Amino acid sequence: MEKLREKISFKDMGLLLVGAVIYSIGTHAFMVPANIAPGGASGIALMVNYLTDLPVGALTLVLNIPLLILAWFYLSHRFAITTAVASTVCSLILDMAVAPFCPVYNGDRMLCSLYGGVIVGVGMAMIFMTGTTTGGTDIVGYLLQKKRPHMSIGRALLIVDSVILVFSIFVFGNIEAALFGLIALYAQTKVIDSIIYGGDAGSMATVVTKKPDGIAAKIIYELDRSATLLPARGAYSKQDTSVLLCTVRKSQFAKLKKIVYDEDPDAFVMVTETSEVLGQGFREFKDSI
Repeated sequence: MEKLREKISFKDMGLLLVGAVIYSIGTHAFMVPANIAPGGASGIALMVNYLTDLPVGALTLVLNIPLLILAWFYLSHRFAITTAVASTVCSLILDMAVAPFCPVYNGDRMLCSLYGGVIVGVGMAMIFMTGTTTGGTDIVGYLLQKKRPHMSIGRALLIVDSVILVFSIFVFGNIEAALFGLIALYAQTKVIDSIIYGGDAGSMATVVTKKPDGIAAKIIYELDRSATLLPARGAYSKQDTSVLLCTVRKSQFAKLKKIVYDEDPDAFVMVTETSEVLGQGFREFKDSI
């Protein structure tokens, strides 16, 4: 516990509190009046709230308790503790600080799903930046992935959230609940990714070529980037060759392809989309921590 306290900084606590307030405003002001449940424990809590009128925050916390117990035994103690703290903070702020005072938007459901997804996404991104989660499907996803190692976390979360969206059709009594919930979930995910990974997405090219020096020289001169050269040997041809690794912004990728083609039309190029690039010429490491 002492080690855990040492790792929780004032910055993390500030991010957690501000994130919890923003998350709570998005949930209370947009999700609740629109009758949508965009996945997660909060989505189940919203459905139960619709049927019983019990507070959403308390319901979310109660739903998280058995999941936190499973996380304690099957994942890690630290993950269970930090998630419990984040879940408790979010639930208390939602029920005690936001719900009694924050007005709700009773307009168009499409606007509710879009703005609700964006605002909730901002809050959750700030919480994720502290190194923890709000529980719910995150825990279920990790447990499913541990049970079935071949299954990715993303796929596990998609399965769980899809089940919740389907159930929302029967709870709210209309198929639009699931459709608007899907929109909110998509907006929420995109906002979380853009905040956490930033705007420094790029493309990494792996170029197998016999003319690495010419390509590298043009990359440096025309793109103001650099590259890494690795010696290689063809498995089939048994001939010596080179591998050039280069990461550029997406706006520069078309120019990079032209450079490679002009220098070596026989080059073999593999492209990987990168969600974030850190280091010289991109976002500094210190700014991402």
